[in-house]
Amino acid sequence: MNRARATGFTLIEVLLAIALLATGLALGFATLRAATATVERGETLAARSERMRAVEGFLRRRLASALPIVFARDADTGNALRFVGEPDRIRFVADLPDYLGRGGPHLHDVAVVGEGAEAALAVSFTMVLAGETIVEDAPRPPEPLVEGLTGLRIRYRGLDEDGSAEWLDAWDAHDSLPLQVSIEIESAQGGTWPPLVVALPQGGSP
Repeated sequence: MNRARATGFTLIEVLLAIALLATGLALGFATLRAATATVERGETLAARSERMRAVEGFLRRRLASALPIVFARDADTGNALRFVGEPDRIRFVADLPDYLGRGGPHLHDVAVVGEGAEAALAVSFTMVLAGETIVEDAPRPPEPLVEGLTGLRIRYRGLDEDGSAEWLDAWDAHDSLPLQVSIEIESAQGGTWPPLVVALPQGGSP
């Protein structure tokens, strides 16, 4: 009587099955990593866009609420300072919302702080009373708005001697407010931001 033939998988079949299983797992992990990276990139872009909107909204609201209030006097001429605009810095007075402090007129100082990779666009607030800034005993450090700042251009629109509107790199008519302010920002993470142009309702008024 013939011995029954043994049944089962050969070594080659086992190795082939393991190789196919490993290939499938590798493809699955690669797909999972790609999907995870896509989700993370999407979340990063969404957070970046949200941060841009928040900063632009903050600057727009603060500038649009600028008031023709004196916050200091020019040391050389004694003229009133109501709005000082430079290519990388703005100083003006606006009412501070309660959620940012004690409310009331405050000097808003939007300026570049730090250098190189540490450069940032920041804002600080100082109370204004009777035409002077009141410095607190323990002033708060500037609040960063845009970190990793790589480029900034601020311009101011006013009227020339002929009554025509023109854009200026600096606002030297410190006793009045400009008609509009344009802010162009570039950052390491966000690249070139959409230009921000804000009209000052009280622009041109002392």
